[in-house]
Amino acid sequence: MRRVRVIPTLLLKNGGLVKSVRFHQHKYVGDPINAVKIFNEKEVDELVLLDITASQEKRAPNIRQISEIVSEAFMPVAYGGGITTIEQVKAILYEGVEKVVFNHSAITQPALITEAARQFGSSSVVVSVDVSKNWLGKYRVYTLNGTKNAGVDPVSFVQSMVNAGAGEIFLNSIDRDGTFEGYDTDLLKQVTAAVDVPVIACGGAASVHDFRKAVELGGASALAAGSMFVFQQPHRAVLITYPSQKELKKEVFEPLAGRNR
Repeated sequence: MRRVRVIPTLLLKNGGLVKSVRFHQHKYVGDPINAVKIFNEKEVDELVLLDITASQEKRAPNIRQISEIVSEAFMPVAYGGGITTIEQVKAILYEGVEKVVFNHSAITQPALITEAARQFGSSSVVVSVDVSKNWLGKYRVYTLNGTKNAGVDPVSFVQSMVNAGAGEIFLNSIDRDGTFEGYDTDLLKQVTAAVDVPVIACGGAASVHDFRKAVELGGASALAAGSMFVFQQPHRAVLITYPSQKELKKEVFEPLAGRNR
């Protein structure tokens, strides 16, 4: 049976846990440590923790907060936000983080990706790629929490990042973020066809059926979501949740296994 990782994505802003819609309308949803404790009980596969304003505000990673969160987590944690030096990478991994996530620095300092992969292995290096369509309908990579157009297309960018040493790509659709409209499987398909490393799909998930589509139609290796795990539809009341292992097995893993026989 094919086992695909299902990963809650926690967004940090001013020390608190927030959720956005298309990278705007940030809504405070609680304390990140409380969320981690609930996800422990849900037996989630891993967590992605992103400080979404660190690079914009030119802040270094908050090592103390990272340490506090990771110390409560019973699952692997990946952290991104404000990472600009190899010393910061060392400090983050020292606190027990399994993977470091690069976004803005992947554009501005690609050599940092290479050095991190050289020192700690490609499996510890994730490049987060935030993508939106421009007014011409072309996919473009954005940085600084979606505020800056990097002027490159996602396919060529992920290829360059894998060549630089990235062991995993975290592909986030800005246009689908927080919308519950499902993953952008066209974008996923383009990216997954271009690289031979795992691609984590993020942006738009509303149900476990979206998980299956992202794998079947887009070729995703893992599935990340935010709003689906912190909001109860339709009124977006805050409720930390996660599909049961039984539901994931029935609706995602078994159908995928049957399809690959």
